[in-house]
Amino acid sequence: MDSSALKSQFNHFRTTANSFLSQYEPLTLLLVPLFSLLIANAVRSFFGVIHDKGIKATLLGFFMNFIKLIPGVKSYIDAEKQKVVDKLQSDGKSKREGWKTELPSMGLGTSVIEKMREEKRNDAVWQGKCSGTVYIGGDESGGHFSVINEACSMFAHTNPLHLDVFQSVVRFEAEVVAMTAALLGSKEKTSGGQICGNMTSGGTESILLAVKSSRDYMKSKKGITKPEMIIPESGHSAYDKAAQYFNIKLWRVPVDKNFQADVKATRRYINKNTIMLVGSSPGFPHGIIDPIKELGQLASNFDICFHVDLCLGGFVLPFARELGYPIQPYDFTVKGVTSISVDVHKYGLAPKGTSIVLYRNHDIRKHQFVAVTEWSGGLYVSPTIAGSRPGSLIAGAWAAMISLGKEGYLENTKAIMEGSKKLQKGIEEIPELFVIGRPDMTIVAFGSNVLDIFEVNDMMSSKGWHLNALQRPNSIHICVTLQHVPVIEDFLRDLNESVKTVKENPGPITGGLAPIYGAAGKMPDRGMVQELLVDFMDGTC
Repeated sequence: MDSSALKSQFNHFRTTANSFLSQYEPLTLLLVPLFSLLIANAVRSFFGVIHDKGIKATLLGFFMNFIKLIPGVKSYIDAEKQKVVDKLQSDGKSKREGWKTELPSMGLGTSVIEKMREEKRNDAVWQGKCSGTVYIGGDESGGHFSVINEACSMFAHTNPLHLDVFQSVVRFEAEVVAMTAALLGSKEKTSGGQICGNMTSGGTESILLAVKSSRDYMKSKKGITKPEMIIPESGHSAYDKAAQYFNIKLWRVPVDKNFQADVKATRRYINKNTIMLVGSSPGFPHGIIDPIKELGQLASNFDICFHVDLCLGGFVLPFARELGYPIQPYDFTVKGVTSISVDVHKYGLAPKGTSIVLYRNHDIRKHQFVAVTEWSGGLYVSPTIAGSRPGSLIAGAWAAMISLGKEGYLENTKAIMEGSKKLQKGIEEIPELFVIGRPDMTIVAFGSNVLDIFEVNDMMSSKGWHLNALQRPNSIHICVTLQHVPVIEDFLRDLNESVKTVKENPGPITGGLAPIYGAAGKMPDRGMVQELLVDFMDGTC
């Protein structure tokens, strides 16, 4: 077709179109496309929300927002929420009375230490009574506590940001990282021989850095600009924090009947925007190891990152396996694992605020660093979220590992694994309770089909125990440490008594939180639960 024919057809189309449109007002012709775009955008947003939250949660959210528009409804809901928040904060508010809000006119000098001792005496009795929390055994005035305290005191003024000044701390960090990496497969050929990492302030920072590095690595490798990550329902809440901080879409996949990550279900969530998968060894709620080998193979097949959360298991599983416990693969010897987080301040028995993030190679870790070249203060580069870091904690971690050595960790692992099995057996012998899944390590979660487990938790709290309340299913758990080894029988005795009391006298106890936990678990609007938590935190810190 020549150009004159094309021109003729175009002129005919223009004439026909102008004739058709001439019957409408010019303003109408201007507004219709704009309204069409707005409607299309609204429909797109609606289906986007359905895609992210599901039909049920989306419709429920729209319904709750609608009824809040009814006069009086929103104020009633807000008043009821405030009652719950006040209940949660009741003890804390009374304790805050008399807290200092400005500097004293005259300092206390060295007598401030006695003042601190006085305040410390008001702390709850934690020795052997808290799930997790304190992992070092014995009395804090001697033994391993003394070693850690002296090491921290000796290096309290140091900061590894100043590489040229505090060279001892720089060496300590490098050695802590290397020794930990060796526990997790760095010496094996299958690891690739490039395992590297850094110390952080805790498991959450380690996870944040691993997620951030994976996001940026996959962007450079695949060009992914709308990143998504997939974690099991049992994955730690730190991944939700990372998703919010780094603008990543988070998919939580229900666990299988064994309370492990469901590999087949995970596969269905993978798409072109997926940057990483996550598995735990073990998971915080139930102490169960996810199928790391299968997840690693899945990540490898799709050429995406795979992070293993070993914050709890990093200083137990290597030694438990050596002691003969049947531990499935969990570290860098597994194909597909690209990063690992492991806390030294838990079963590594280091001071609080010490964790490690490890990477399979330097190409991934480089995306963790922040380098600044246009600052008038000079050239700047930092390996972790914090700039200045406490050298005292790094020194304390090094002291913990060197003072204990392999034999010390083997001895400790034997004690806590045996204690955990003894505790699990004792719980299984209580007819009203059941243990969730098959715990692989030192966390034992349990629930009940005949009692309100949160009422049992309140009874245990009244006896001085501090346990963790869980959901999906409603349950509680205890994370066994060296503090618990001598008091397993005491725990089981108190648990039996608590179950008996709740069975004979069901209903919430005065000051207990069972009604709140129970109501929160049943609330279909999870956005309202989130608002409750935010209001509680806002009034607490």
